[in-house]
Amino acid sequence: MKPLRSSRSRRIAGAAVAVGALMATAACGGGSKDDKGEGAGFNAAVTGIANKSTKTGGTLKFVNKQDFDSLDPQRQYYGFAWDFARFYTRQLITYAPKPGKEANTLVPDLATSNAKITDGGKTYTYTLRDGITWEDGSPITAQDIKYGIERIWAKDVVSGGPAYLRQVLDPKGEYKGPYKDKTKDKLGLKAIETPDAKTIIFHLPEPNGDFEQMLAMPTGSPVKADKDTGARYTNRPFSSGPYKVESYKPGKGAVLVRNTKWNKKSDPIRLALPDKITVDLNSNLDAIDQRLIKGDYDVFLSATGMSQAGRSDAIKQHKGNVDNIPTSFVRYVDFVTKVKPFDNIHCRKAVFYATDYKALQTTRGGPQAGGDIAPNMLPKSIAGSDDYDPYGILERTSKTGKKYDDAMKAARAKAKDELKQCGKPDGFKTNIVARTDQPNEVKAAETMQESLGQVGITLSVEPIDGASSASITGSPEVMKKRGYGLSMTGWGPDFPTGQGFEQPLIDGRFIQQTGNYNVSETNDPKINGYFDEALKETDPAKAGEIYKKINHAIADKAVQLPFLYEKNITWRSSRLTNAFSSGAYNGRYDYSQLGVVK
Repeated sequence: MKPLRSSRSRRIAGAAVAVGALMATAACGGGSKDDKGEGAGFNAAVTGIANKSTKTGGTLKFVNKQDFDSLDPQRQYYGFAWDFARFYTRQLITYAPKPGKEANTLVPDLATSNAKITDGGKTYTYTLRDGITWEDGSPITAQDIKYGIERIWAKDVVSGGPAYLRQVLDPKGEYKGPYKDKTKDKLGLKAIETPDAKTIIFHLPEPNGDFEQMLAMPTGSPVKADKDTGARYTNRPFSSGPYKVESYKPGKGAVLVRNTKWNKKSDPIRLALPDKITVDLNSNLDAIDQRLIKGDYDVFLSATGMSQAGRSDAIKQHKGNVDNIPTSFVRYVDFVTKVKPFDNIHCRKAVFYATDYKALQTTRGGPQAGGDIAPNMLPKSIAGSDDYDPYGILERTSKTGKKYDDAMKAARAKAKDELKQCGKPDGFKTNIVARTDQPNEVKAAETMQESLGQVGITLSVEPIDGASSASITGSPEVMKKRGYGLSMTGWGPDFPTGQGFEQPLIDGRFIQQTGNYNVSETNDPKINGYFDEALKETDPAKAGEIYKKINHAIADKAVQLPFLYEKNITWRSSRLTNAFSSGAYNGRYDYSQLGVVK
């Protein structure tokens, strides 16, 4: 998932300590009250379902710091937009509306069942449900689904969304998209067959065990050809779900109302409890927190956590409305291995040993507001994750007081030994890039600067504008030209498998000259081969064992330095019903299940 996310602000370096103390104090009490009533209890949406209910009616009120990248399902790449799209889009299959890791299970949506897979994993066949309709009451057909998917080939018109389906179905790039399609019905993509209105068949050139994960993304949504307005479709997507877009004003917000043609009997997923759904935008995160606590809004749409001031107030006075949600995001540092001295593994390992992981955790908000220390790159929600820790990170950070000081001294001694092995016994100078629109990134880089300095590594922090980061960190040429050796960043999975998380970051065949996410430019034939092996595996558990090998190989190569499995302090209004953290949506609530007490 694109690592473009609003960050949580931090007022002072000691903020996490204060939050930790508040968490401990509040833990002694029960649920608290906000201005609109009593909360369901601390972490109620993490440990189960908060305020379970089937009552309909009312207005569900979202607020967000940033706008949607798009409402067009084929153009969306922001995680919160994917979750929100469940209100007005449907797919052949989707993620189970269940709490935690159970949400990672794929279940039928527009289709009657998961795919019938034949031809050695290369053919996927689906039959559509009865009673599935568009907002005008016309039936959703197999041809509508094919057309919607075909739109992602029109990169000059429908840009910005993930390319997985395009890469898997047409790896040679032979199809040009429906707007340049010369066939009579504009359905010329040969990899998708629609023998009738109720049957759709996908023909993959090569097996890919995550193909259904890709179909579950918004890019797999149907689009009715005669309602397609091309690049303007984002302003008024035509609904296949229980709500339709009444209005969308970029930079202002959106309003959804009920789609009266939606048939509940045809939709086993969505509860469709509210009568209306609104999204307001506000660029001031502190103001957003104040209005959430006041009761003006129900949910922060991005779910990237409250500001330091907001979470302090929430935890101290309204703990029953707070969830401390584990996400699938990893905060980490990329090594630019084409920039000296990081072409030498021992110089990279010196950074691993010299880094003070506890200090980085504190900078990001501490164990509660920030997250757990990460010994390796693979999030806990992904099959294949384990505690592989070749640099002893968990062991030394488990210590406190003088024992921790002693552990850090020992780690710094190892760092100095690695410096000798890389031919830099006195240390070296390098730069680290950090985004200014994510203040915690800059603070984390400054914290790293201090810890590396103790072994002779002089680290210069280079703040860059988040809006321009793609043209800098996404360009290997720019990174090398400017001599940027490190990049502070974060990443979450596009879908909950090793392919969905790891492949864009580490598979050498994904290195791009623009829009590059393999910042380390790792191109290891063994790792690339592991991906090929995993993609052919249709058993998730067996695929997970292969992704474990990849994850271990990444750690051994020391090309990415993970330091945090991220958690967020999230506000849940007292009006909100059916709130639970979904593993399939990086810990956010499953918005399609939410309701409100009128």
